Amino acid sequence: MAVEVVTLGTGTPRTDPGKAGAATAVVVNGRQYLFDFGPGVGERLTRAAGLSAGSVATAFLTHMHSDHTSGLADLLMTGWMFGREAALQVYGPHGMSTMCSSLADAYRFDVSKRTHSEPHTEHGHELVGTDVIPGVVFQDDLVTVEAFDVPHGDWPAENGAHPTMGYRLTAEDKTVIISGDTGPFEGMPDQYKDVDVLVHEVYTSKGLSEQSADWQTYHTLSHTSGTELGLAARKAQPGRLVLTHQLLWDAEEADISDEVAAVYGGLVTYAHDLDAFTA
Repeated sequence: MAVEVVTLGTGTPRTDPGKAGAATAVVVNGRQYLFDFGPGVGERLTRAAGLSAGSVATAFLTHMHSDHTSGLADLLMTGWMFGREAALQVYGPHGMSTMCSSLADAYRFDVSKRTHSEPHTEHGHELVGTDVIPGVVFQDDLVTVEAFDVPHGDWPAENGAHPTMGYRLTAEDKTVIISGDTGPFEGMPDQYKDVDVLVHEVYTSKGLSEQSADWQTYHTLSHTSGTELGLAARKAQPGRLVLTHQLLWDAEEADISDEVAAVYGGLVTYAHDLDAFTA
């Protein structure tokens, strides 16, 4: 089975002209599954070979931060105009269904005009959001997608909900993990063990050391340093470790790569937008 991972957007909340917001596509036998939809996702899908917003029918959200969600309107409306025929199905943590229903309501005037006077598909403008908890959240004839809890700071869990999560996609004997934003957690190496492609967020300790004390506290709880990720990968032994959502501040790309390489000798790639990897 052909499984390809495309890092559509590798950015963070700190805007960078060379990076779109967080978004990763996993393409299985030509079918697209999207994980996160940060700003610029529609443009990146248009630029990626063989991909388009109109071909994305299923998407998954790791958490509700804006750098992971603000491209949803683009994905919805541009995908419809590019010919998506069915409703866009989006799975994510607590609040996903509310976000989707609110967004659909916000665009009702646009939809009304286009359905009145433009050629269109009947259901492609519809948006269905599903709140999920850890476990199997999606399954079709090609893939199984499982969610697992990750810690991203002290995000409050309302009514026992699970606010931040990563995803494991399995397609026959191939596995891909999208970490989402996460700090280190107990059992991290076991969760990532022997995965074919591990797409993981990371920050450089060198860059963080120049930040204020309150930001240092936040980021050490909310994200994973190059050293911490390298140590987890040394135990987990992924087929390929792909570094994304790279928090550099004023450091260089090499600083993150060096931190990982100092403790882990496996295959590691510092991802850029539109890079593609075969699982």
